Amino acid sequence: MQQKGHQMKPGDLFERATINIRNLRLRTYIGFNDEERTKKQDVVLNLEISYRTNPAVFNDEVEGALNYKTITKAVIRQVEEGRFLLLEKLAADVLASCSNHPEVTHARVTIDKPHALRFAESVSLTLEYHSKTNRPLNLLEKAS
Repeated sequence: MQQKGHQMKPGDLFERATINIRNLRLRTYIGFNDEERTKKQDVVLNLEISYRTNPAVFNDEVEGALNYKTITKAVIRQVEEGRFLLLEKLAADVLASCSNHPEVTHARVTIDKPHALRFAESVSLTLEYHSKTNRPLNLLEKAS
């Protein structure tokens, strides 16, 4: 209940919201074998993006919300137009796109590569970003 003379702020009830984008199925060049380098393969992405709650929680205004459609479009473009030797690089690039917003406090990306192993449904890799423990990710930054 709101106290008289006290306007509720998002942090009064909760401090973090999480958006989950599940089973985003895309095609890209992934792998280092000859066939993998010339033929697109399916990948399945699961994205978890947490951010500080903002006024959109109470005022229902689009301008104040984290736009998951914009993030998803950037990820789709990045994955489908890219070429990757390793799941690690693909996951790192997707994670950078997901965490490239000042409001984002945590992001987790899991990418499945179906049929990568003969007797397994898929092989997956998960990477995480935490704003308190990681420096901002930059796509142009090269690992040294």
